[in-house]
Amino acid sequence: MYDVLSIKYRPKNFDDLVGQEPISNTLSLALRKDKLTHAYLFSGLRGSGKTSTARILSKAILCDEGPTPTPCGVCSNCVMANENRHIDIIELDGASNRNIDDIRDIIEQSKYKPSVGKYKIFIIDEVHMLTKQAFNALLKTLEEPPAYVKFILATTDANKVPATILSRAQHFRFRSISQKDITNHIASILGKENIKYEDSALQILARNGGGSLRDTLTLLDQAIVYSNSDITITSVADMLGAIDKAFLDKIFENIFSKNIDGIKNIVKDLESYEADSVIDEVVVYVKEKLFLDDNNFSTIIVDRFFRILSDSKYLLTLNSDNSFVLMLMFFKMIEALRVKDINDLINELESSQTNDTNEQINENKRVDNNHTTDNIIVPNGETKYNIIIDNIYKQSTQVGECFKKNFKFESFKDDNLIILNLASGECIDILRHAYSKIKIKIQEIFGVDVKITFIKKQQPISVSQDIKTNEVQERKNNQEVSDNKDNQESTSTTKYEEHIDNKIDNNQKVESTTQNNQEVVTEEIDNQKDANTTQDIKTPFDTPLDNNNENKDMEDDLENNSIVKKAAQILESKKIHITTIVNEK
Repeated sequence: MYDVLSIKYRPKNFDDLVGQEPISNTLSLALRKDKLTHAYLFSGLRGSGKTSTARILSKAILCDEGPTPTPCGVCSNCVMANENRHIDIIELDGASNRNIDDIRDIIEQSKYKPSVGKYKIFIIDEVHMLTKQAFNALLKTLEEPPAYVKFILATTDANKVPATILSRAQHFRFRSISQKDITNHIASILGKENIKYEDSALQILARNGGGSLRDTLTLLDQAIVYSNSDITITSVADMLGAIDKAFLDKIFENIFSKNIDGIKNIVKDLESYEADSVIDEVVVYVKEKLFLDDNNFSTIIVDRFFRILSDSKYLLTLNSDNSFVLMLMFFKMIEALRVKDINDLINELESSQTNDTNEQINENKRVDNNHTTDNIIVPNGETKYNIIIDNIYKQSTQVGECFKKNFKFESFKDDNLIILNLASGECIDILRHAYSKIKIKIQEIFGVDVKITFIKKQQPISVSQDIKTNEVQERKNNQEVSDNKDNQESTSTTKYEEHIDNKIDNNQKVESTTQNNQEVVTEEIDNQKDANTTQDIKTPFDTPLDNNNENKDMEDDLENNSIVKKAAQILESKKIHITTIVNEK
């Protein structure tokens, strides 16, 4: 009698389990150290080894040498366990024994000690199918069973198992078996069976098994019969109704070449295939191309393709026409290739800008070559100054208005920019706060080494008139001195002292009048040279305008040194004259 491969090659010990090494190692250690719990829960995908592991664990517990992770396989308990006829291993199907009465029978049996072995083991498969009442009836026994009772529960849907059950059992989660492990396992089976095969054909079988070893072995049984013990990729593809890889290459060749007519012919050829299977095959193909770093399948393109494939899967659930869904899917893939990535757009834009810049540079060079050096126009200081005004306007209209109205270009020579300051009113505060930015704009146009000097200029007032007025006042004072000669000495002295004070006051008035006019006279004559020395950067205000404290309190600039000297000479002569009068007295 022929045994199917899934039964013939069912694992007999923990080493035979495929793809579940963490679980097999944990249970082996528990057996070796005799730290077994009273209840276990195995959950995971169908065909992942849950029931096989439960049987191996039961045999390892009941073995005459046990509990041991390596049952002997020759004792009576092991033999009966391997033949599934051990009287103390009670295996139930939760789908057919799901009522409370069935659970009552289990509870009743648990009251009696094992007949042959050391333990009585209950294996309940598909435990999530039990009713709510059945679960509730099982709680007490599951929580505190007799010392000789062990429960092993198995399910494919642990979410349907009540939390009260989960908390009373050790939960082991069986993972999906990888395609590599499945391929290696079925290759070893085919070697034992002396059957020829192609590796690509086994990969298709493992992929269609969906991570379930039992499902894959079932497909392998079918492939052995269909291919007459010579498993090839063509025979497997025909058996499964899968698409040949060469045909998939043809599909994407037409997609990347945007061949609409070719896509239409391909859709007609795919009418004999299940649309759902076609989409699955396309998903696998795109995934493989992504892992192979194919230049045509960039990350952006693959992402777009997967979105299209997901939408197509959803359309099939709405009972849409299969051919229409496939044609729409391929057309959307073609359109996805037309949409450019944002990085590509940026690169194209930068490239076009670079080309435009190069063309402009070449054009400027041609223009320069066609003109002599005499025709080259170098912008002067005032032209640069007007550029500064335009730049300030672009940043702030208000600051630009104040700058244009109150700052006038005077001259620019030897990196020294002289600006006439007419600031008054609100513009003073506006320009003070914006001076740091203004300074930067000036340095951008005139260079970072430029020295900025602000000068103040008002309407001139005649100094000669002030001098004449002082001379008349002096004569009057002299007359007063001569008229009071006969007075007492102390009184005369007092009057002369008052006279001297008046002279000094008059001189101070002259000095003040001179400062308020066109010239700017410093407070001390000895510091006149320092005032005439141009600082690196002077601000037009009483307080510094920038944060660098480059400009300290700025003294008024001296505009006309000759007038200043003349005023100083007049003051000096008046002092000498007053001194002479006092000595004579």
